[in-house]
Amino acid sequence: MTENTLPTRSDRLETETKRKKRGVLLFIRDLLIIFVVALLISFLIKTFLIRSFYIPSGSMEDTLLINDRIIVNQLEPALMPIERGDVVVFRDPGGWLLPQPEIQQNPIVAGLDWALSVVGLSAPDSNDHLIKRVIGLPGDHVICCNALGQMSVNGVPLDEPYVMLPPGTTEVSKDDFDVVVPKDSLWVMGDNRYNSKDSRYNGDTPGKGYVPIDNVVGRALVISWPINRWTWLDDYPAVFKGVDAGAGRSGAAK
Repeated sequence: MTENTLPTRSDRLETETKRKKRGVLLFIRDLLIIFVVALLISFLIKTFLIRSFYIPSGSMEDTLLINDRIIVNQLEPALMPIERGDVVVFRDPGGWLLPQPEIQQNPIVAGLDWALSVVGLSAPDSNDHLIKRVIGLPGDHVICCNALGQMSVNGVPLDEPYVMLPPGTTEVSKDDFDVVVPKDSLWVMGDNRYNSKDSRYNGDTPGKGYVPIDNVVGRALVISWPINRWTWLDDYPAVFKGVDAGAGRSGAAK
């Protein structure tokens, strides 16, 4: 026969201490799980859905200003077709960008930048990419300029409200051109037409000024920073209305 005894005060304190320690450990474990899951989800979103870039030049003014940050939809063109008027981010097809000096950072800043880039909150490779507006799709006949200074695609003149021109200028391009966009390629131009080294001025590069669709990272959706410039980026479908109907009937490039 055993004798039932009440727990002593020290026993109760020891049990309570163990319970508190276990609660703290469980709390830390849950925090770590939440952090790892959040990091994994952010990595997957950054890898397959969206990511951030910043604007290093003025070639897209006034649509995009220097140091604007944008959110890019990476489902286009992998799962969604590129449309005329889309603002797209793409890797240098070769020869568009001058060699970039290596950015010098102390280890702490470099580590933080890397960690933020994993979840899509930093864009250390923005200087290796370009951003322009898609004007011509494969097979499109793009000409500039007509008597009104407009560009046309497949014989349809474009009224482009997004273009920034020098005061007193009516031609949407300083230089005339007449091209047919090759298969699997794009003709792209900056909105700041007199200050943009785009398809017009890269004819001496390996790609002859055209951008392979495979080089497109995605479509710019929104200006995310600074807050006072937050806005969705329009692809202006009305500007290109009727262009498809004229495809293939506007003649060959000269």
